[in-house]
Amino acid sequence: MKKLVLISGISGAGKSTASNILEDMGYTCIDQYPVELLPDLLELIKSSNTIKYEKTALTIGLIDLDKFSNLLSNTDFESKLIILDASKDAIINRYKFTRRVHPLVISNTAATLEEAVDIEKNLIRKFRKRNVHVIDTTNVNNKQLKFIFDKILEYNDFNNLAITFESFGFKNGLPDDADVILDVRMLDNPFYVEKLKNKTGNDKPVREYVLNSKLTQRYIKKAIAYLDFMFKAYDNEEKRHLTICVGCTGGQHRSVTLANYFYEYYKEKYMCYITHRELK
Repeated sequence: MKKLVLISGISGAGKSTASNILEDMGYTCIDQYPVELLPDLLELIKSSNTIKYEKTALTIGLIDLDKFSNLLSNTDFESKLIILDASKDAIINRYKFTRRVHPLVISNTAATLEEAVDIEKNLIRKFRKRNVHVIDTTNVNNKQLKFIFDKILEYNDFNNLAITFESFGFKNGLPDDADVILDVRMLDNPFYVEKLKNKTGNDKPVREYVLNSKLTQRYIKKAIAYLDFMFKAYDNEEKRHLTICVGCTGGQHRSVTLANYFYEYYKEKYMCYITHRELK
């Protein structure tokens, strides 16, 4: 069943931060979606066969929340409502710090910041009686908020760490977003085999040539031991995304083969992605 999360709460309580956390969890996040277009969005989510809409989150102002609340009883989705709250003093201090204007003041619903906070506090009392998760962010930092969301949304170990495996060629420079560089230039190079020269690591003959080498098998064994240790350590530190770049000279043969191998090896354990810079 597709997941749908509604995020609402007092303005300034952390909806933008919550949206960032959910994006890192793999949710497609939509901010302030117009209620008039809701039927179109629901149809898109239900009919979509892509992973993009497997998990969707909508951030909604408290004023409009009633119009969206019927989604919580929609049997087509596994839905949750999460409301962010904070003390009045904390909200006022945050607005003074950011120098922003409260949305209810902009819309002339309230004349002052204090009045706007009071209006939203009263709205929260109304929703507290429903099946809702209320998070008080007064003394909660971003790491603690992420932990709370992990618990509420039952975010499991499979998705805790997203990993991108990227092949590249050293002759074109290092990737800017690399967290780890794996150098495979010491492996036998298919470029010097005439029938393999114009193929890539995505082709079976090149893949077999590279992987059948005893040196490659030794390299893979040592690399996996290192990656296993590192992924676990980063996961414990709650890092959300790593980019593992595998490089050979030209980025066509060995690096592509090994990046593909590591992607296939880890894709059942983590949320994995594969890209080949020089083949684009």
